[in-house]
Amino acid sequence: MTKTRKHQFLLLAAMTLFCVALCITRIIITGEINYFFLNWNLFLAFVPLGVTFLYEILHNEGAPLVKKWWVKLGVLGSWLLFFPNAPYILTDIFHMRHEDSAPQWFDLILILSYAWTGLLAGLISLADIEKYILPMKQTWMTFSTIIALIFLTAFGVYLGRYLRFNSWDLWHKPGHLFAEIGDRFVHPLRHSRTWGVTVGMGVLLNFIYWSMHHSWNAQREVSAESRRTTSKTQ
Repeated sequence: MTKTRKHQFLLLAAMTLFCVALCITRIIITGEINYFFLNWNLFLAFVPLGVTFLYEILHNEGAPLVKKWWVKLGVLGSWLLFFPNAPYILTDIFHMRHEDSAPQWFDLILILSYAWTGLLAGLISLADIEKYILPMKQTWMTFSTIIALIFLTAFGVYLGRYLRFNSWDLWHKPGHLFAEIGDRFVHPLRHSRTWGVTVGMGVLLNFIYWSMHHSWNAQREVSAESRRTTSKTQ
């Protein structure tokens, strides 16, 4: 495991512990389990990172199949199936209510903590996809593919939040799922909310990812420059 990966996991572990501590505190104080479902949503948000981390292990160990196009396609498909669960937690803010059982500011911190932890795990997995699955000769091709994947993810968030589909429905009730998706493409004007959520969420997630992408690249450049300076002075 690389140093960067260790730091990522330590940060995510600390953030997860903070989320769980907030959830337990609320249960103890109020006696309610209103937001306990956030733990399951957070687990699902970590699944895409688990997929890419497993691929990274096999890749670093030099497994012969990892560079096959059909293996990469399978990894990409598995990852994309679960990736919408990461930004989906952002929509759990809809569950906030004006309740007397707990201060509203506490519930806000609780939901945002889960949302940011899940989203960060998802964005790290997206960076893994960019690094291991989509290294293309043309930079613009990788750039365009990432943007398209993020908009597909935004559409997946819509399917989960408003139509109440989940990742397993691809096998559980595929007919219903594809019928709903098809209707939105055949009659787009009837589903303004679908495309409003997809475009709006897609643009937002793209801004978030590319902002972090720029920050990560800048940090790597600083680290590389520091190593070069150190080697010259020795």
